[in-house]
Amino acid sequence: MNRKTSTPATSLKPSFKTRHMTMIALGGSIGTGLFLASGGAISSAGPGGALIAYAAVGLMVYFLMTSLGELATYLPDSGSFSTYASRYVSPAFGFAVGWNFWYNWAVTIAAELAAATVIIKFWFPDSPSFLWSLLFLGIMFGLNVLSAKGYGESEYWFAMIKVVTVIVFLIVGVLMIFGILGGEAVGFSNFDLGGGPVHGGFFALIGVFMAAGFSFQGTELIGVAAGESENPRKHVPQAIRQVFWRILIFYILAIFVIGLLIPYTHPSLLQSSIDSISVSPFTLVFERAGLAFAASVMNAVILTSVLSAGNSGMYASTRVLYAMAKQGLAPKWLSRLNRRGVPVAALIVTASVGMLAFLASFFGDGVVYIWLLNASGMCGFINWLAIAVSHYRFRKAFQAQGRDLRELPFRARWFPFGPIFAFILCLVAIIGQGDLSGDIDWYTMFATYVSIPLFLAIWFGYAIVKKSRIIPLKECDLGTERVS
Repeated sequence: MNRKTSTPATSLKPSFKTRHMTMIALGGSIGTGLFLASGGAISSAGPGGALIAYAAVGLMVYFLMTSLGELATYLPDSGSFSTYASRYVSPAFGFAVGWNFWYNWAVTIAAELAAATVIIKFWFPDSPSFLWSLLFLGIMFGLNVLSAKGYGESEYWFAMIKVVTVIVFLIVGVLMIFGILGGEAVGFSNFDLGGGPVHGGFFALIGVFMAAGFSFQGTELIGVAAGESENPRKHVPQAIRQVFWRILIFYILAIFVIGLLIPYTHPSLLQSSIDSISVSPFTLVFERAGLAFAASVMNAVILTSVLSAGNSGMYASTRVLYAMAKQGLAPKWLSRLNRRGVPVAALIVTASVGMLAFLASFFGDGVVYIWLLNASGMCGFINWLAIAVSHYRFRKAFQAQGRDLRELPFRARWFPFGPIFAFILCLVAIIGQGDLSGDIDWYTMFATYVSIPLFLAIWFGYAIVKKSRIIPLKECDLGTERVS
């Protein structure tokens, strides 16, 4: 009997319901980008500029999500981006995309651990960084090693905290706008400040566009979770529809409320950083409403946000590494599962990258956080480009092989405009990450763009060694069997 229960599983176990998948995507995308970066966006481009940039990125993400939805419902697989890129573009492209995605989220774990250490020092300023990093890494590892369901439930409640916080913020903000709470009604006076709602010029708008792109990253995790959904052809479309509108409403309404209540010239908006929680725009609004405990509450919420992002990163990067091992794109031993269907070997390797956060003990918490953020930031945009390219090639292959579009369980609207539009905006975001409006910081420029030559080197290196080529449309594998 004991021998039977210790037998390793042969495949990942379907564990996620629609509520899990919706919150996984929400949890991956609602975080410090909304709670902190939104203040800097308003300060740089004004409330109108921030709204324009976030709305444009929201539209791009909508098309990316529908593209991913079409792919993930047709072929639900935990390898997601790597699997689709390998099948519909080329094995070399899939190899590079898979390792880029794993690197992106594995390093994000370390970045979020460093951020969590900075945040916890709001209450314990003299405590050692090493111990907090070890504790939080242990919590993330424990939640992931139990089972996929354990991760799904923990992420559900992590995300719920953030959703409730945003809803409360919007309610309080609207009451303040009309003067019901916090004193005199402000109306639209702050939108007219300085001659109009948009400020800073073109480069400021591009910079906010880039920041908005970072804020929305994480929505693509639903593609990975589809591989362990109980009913992906039903759950994925439902989750995609809910996630897009919720995120767009939360971001757009939150920025609108902040822009109405806090002047874009307010000096604290510029200081909205990971080590300055007391000047988060959310905190400023709550304090203006007379809620004196706002800083501590927002500190706790932001702590759950970064732990949620790290938790999601550990799950997603582990599953992609496992799927790549199944495809022969990573060492075979990384595809081993325990009896609960968890790829423990891939999880251990991924968690070990999180130990980079321990560098904070030697170089300083804030410095390490910025290093790690720069190291992983560009990779998210590369992942989005891969989704757009893979979907475009998939649909073209589907048509070239004479298949009926009615076979697709979920069909992305506006094809081919959607993936082409998303591809172009992703390129704009990538180019716009380098601030060319003034003196160039070459160290920051290198840290920002180093991911691109690395990705190209892995792609073309694999293509040369393995003699991999772009797959002709009529030869693309349109089978629906799961790799994992």
